[in-house]
Amino acid sequence: MKNQYNKTVAACFTGSIVQAVINNFAPLLFLFFQRRYHIPLSQITLLVTFNFGIQLLIDLLSAGFADKIGYRASMVTAHVCSAAGLIFLTILPEILPLPFAGILISVMIYAIGGGLLEVLVSPIVEACPSDNKEKAMSMLHSFYCWGHAGVVLLSTLFFYVAGVGNWKILALLWALIPIANAFAFTKVPIAALIEEGETGLSLKELFRYKIFWILMAMMICAGASEQAVSQWASTFAEKGLGISKTAGDLAGPMAFAILMGISRLLYGKYGERFRLERVMIYSSCLCILAYLGISLFPIPLFSLMACAVCGLSVGIMWPGAFSKGAAALPKGGTAMFALLALGGDIGCSVGPTLVGMVSGRLGDNLKMGVLAGIVFPVLLLIGILLSRKAKAESLEWP
Repeated sequence: MKNQYNKTVAACFTGSIVQAVINNFAPLLFLFFQRRYHIPLSQITLLVTFNFGIQLLIDLLSAGFADKIGYRASMVTAHVCSAAGLIFLTILPEILPLPFAGILISVMIYAIGGGLLEVLVSPIVEACPSDNKEKAMSMLHSFYCWGHAGVVLLSTLFFYVAGVGNWKILALLWALIPIANAFAFTKVPIAALIEEGETGLSLKELFRYKIFWILMAMMICAGASEQAVSQWASTFAEKGLGISKTAGDLAGPMAFAILMGISRLLYGKYGERFRLERVMIYSSCLCILAYLGISLFPIPLFSLMACAVCGLSVGIMWPGAFSKGAAALPKGGTAMFALLALGGDIGCSVGPTLVGMVSGRLGDNLKMGVLAGIVFPVLLLIGILLSRKAKAESLEWP
């Protein structure tokens, strides 16, 4: 990695942390919002759906405008929106007649930032000079996990010391990270993803490749497999298993995030020793077993352990699919990364929504909701196996 791009990579790593903040801070407050603003669980579920729904819309639109306005302007905009959404979250629910509308508007604003970050951090890192792109990509996405764990740990400590009623102070503190990183992206060098004189594949050209559609399906299932457990882990531990909020946050989403980060960190450090496809197959099988454990273990401690194992199993899926796409379609460009991010965010929306809907229909039984979500890691495994036969014209699946 050339030294002048070290700051660029560091800023992208911080961008992944910003993603973690905006995706995982509000879920820690779901039950508080439910009690404080008298919002039913069905509407709380809508917050998750709306967050990732807006992100996937931005993923789709950015395939057309990101290259035109430039990566730098897009990244600054992403961080500004992320900070603004967190700040508005502390204001709008109190001043609007319907508190839920205020929360929804705030989620929409920071979801715009999240969508842009999802699309752009990966191609920016991919464009930076590096000896091993797969390792760099895995390391990038590991920072999302460390950000996730940090959000849960620091937020839990804050709630324990200051009380959950002072959550607005913490939201403003979290907003400082995207504000600072917005300034960083005004200065760091940004390399071109496609070499000068060449053009990336158009959407029409991308759609002709069978491997692209397999990757899209894998990204949908990867996002769903991850977020179906991650977004409900705190609520599941607290409500479904009858433990305190502090213990639920630490044992649920934080353990999930730490093990997910460890899997990405290990692959980022030792990835050259293993075939990525084989690791993804084993991880999918482990994910299926984890879903079964969460749903069927009668002992709460074992169910919590299965939640953590699920984090370990899904860690490599998202960055792995990105790496495979970059290797199979080297001229995919921003459009490919945007559409793969779109697929991932579709999964991130569909997974938690399915869990919430099934749980609601079965008397708020989150265990049965998670059991319904097992369809996603099963389909992911099928997609990986199908990819063995896929070719992008003369480019074999690596």
